[in-house]
Amino acid sequence: MRMEKVMIFTDEDEEFSNLLTEIGLKRNVAKVLVYLASSPEATSRDIERGTDLRQPEVSIAMRTLKENGWIQSRESKAESKGRPVKIYSLSKQISEIMDTIEENKRKEVENQLRLIREVREHLSQIQQQILE
Repeated sequence: MRMEKVMIFTDEDEEFSNLLTEIGLKRNVAKVLVYLASSPEATSRDIERGTDLRQPEVSIAMRTLKENGWIQSRESKAESKGRPVKIYSLSKQISEIMDTIEENKRKEVENQLRLIREVREHLSQIQQQILE
């Protein structure tokens, strides 16, 4: 048997993850992002153990992170026979990722406010028509 060090979530990591979830990230994406922000690189298995997520949950979260361009991966030969192991790391600093999240949220809010203004304009037109 060999000794292996696996990072696990602390209370602070859990709090950070919860904040990201409240902002609008999916829970599993937030957990994986926080894990990778705390580790220079990790395998899927490390992430599963450290975040207490199942393999499919980690895979789905990784897909989202990859689509956003926030992670990169490389392959490493497995210690035994079999498939190479993928090793993941953040492709951007966590502060840059937060800037992106903030910008997306700003756009989202601006769009919602624009839609509210349009609804008000329509209501105003309807009220005008009723009065005529």
